[in-house]
Amino acid sequence: MTVSTPGLSGLRRAGALAVATLAAVALGVVPSARADAASGTLPIGDADLTEVTTSRVLADGVTLTHIVRGTEPAPADQINTTSRGPWVVNVLTIDPRRARGHLKATYGPNLGQVEKTTDLVRASGALAGVNASFFTFTASPLYPGDPVGLGLYGGRLLSEPTTEPGEVNFVVDANNNRALTGKLTWSGSVRNRRTRAVLPLEFINHPPVVPAGCTASADQRACTEPGDVVQFTPEFDSVTPAGVGVEVVLDRLGCVVRTATTRGTTLAVGQTSLQATGRDAGALLTVASRGCLDLTSTLADQRGRKLPLRSGLFGVNGRHPLTANGQIVVPDGGSDSFFARNPRTIAGTTRDGKVVLATIDGRQTTSVGTTLDETAAVAQALGMSDAVNLDGGGSTAMAAEGTLVNHPSGAERAVGDALVYVEGRYHGGH
Repeated sequence: MTVSTPGLSGLRRAGALAVATLAAVALGVVPSARADAASGTLPIGDADLTEVTTSRVLADGVTLTHIVRGTEPAPADQINTTSRGPWVVNVLTIDPRRARGHLKATYGPNLGQVEKTTDLVRASGALAGVNASFFTFTASPLYPGDPVGLGLYGGRLLSEPTTEPGEVNFVVDANNNRALTGKLTWSGSVRNRRTRAVLPLEFINHPPVVPAGCTASADQRACTEPGDVVQFTPEFDSVTPAGVGVEVVLDRLGCVVRTATTRGTTLAVGQTSLQATGRDAGALLTVASRGCLDLTSTLADQRGRKLPLRSGLFGVNGRHPLTANGQIVVPDGGSDSFFARNPRTIAGTTRDGKVVLATIDGRQTTSVGTTLDETAAVAQALGMSDAVNLDGGGSTAMAAEGTLVNHPSGAERAVGDALVYVEGRYHGGH
């Protein structure tokens, strides 16, 4: 389940971080069969469904649990309505007090492209992982992996949270595996050190939108409609997005290397660029003239407190919180298909600080998937005091020990990024 992003510029400023209470329940490590709802784990479907749970230890403090609720395949025409299931859930539980590795977010060779979850897990040398952020997907053929919301990797903010009310973030510190769920806000600016002229920075690593009334104008400086001001880093792609507008390339000290009245260039190591469209094109050239620039980029929680972008901090985006402080908090989705039964990926924390990653297979007679309400009930039953709904649908995937653990609805989809658990201490990078 990906997010299509027409009008992406309208989504790019976020709300606030509700810092989650770290929370928890330990999943059993002894294989067991449960035949009634009273002793079962999952509070979905009819009470008389048989539920079978098996678990195995992947490493110290890391457990993989497989739950099947319901024994009979669903009729193909009842997948969205049946109360008999079946449901197949895979759960990865990480106990920071015992685990010797670290959890982090990772993407492929560059942020703008996509890779399968299994490939991201293997490439990072991870023991296990799940798909994570919502990403641009088919809305951008050139940059399908572009995150639609927060993308924080090793302390580098490569995609800012949006203002979309439904966006919720999952943030983890790879140095200690402590995780937070909630909503972040972001602000950024460009400031000339000599003249002190300031221009708001609107986005990070998203192709700027050319104003509708200026698409025919080769020189955007003549445009009277506001456009976008965007920072690009080398992690986004080997070449910055091409098109009308202006581009200013900066060295590692923030000093101007070159300017151009069209967009699209290759960035050398240590360089970043600023692109602008519409009337902001002229404003950027004015601010960038005569001197070096300071770029500010600030994440903050709901109380306005700055979240330091230190090494080891990772963050991904989801849509809608599932639980908060142990309570189900899913909004009313009405008839929106997003809230109906789909494959799901969940990230959350337990009261005693464990991190739980889970997938629910869906759109299949062998596992029907869950509504967002049912997803929250599963998260709560698995002990997630604070949990978020990550990208799902065809993106839902979990890999462990080099192989795909779940059964995606169709061929495994290439995705924007993944949350992965890697053995050993964190030593930098994404």
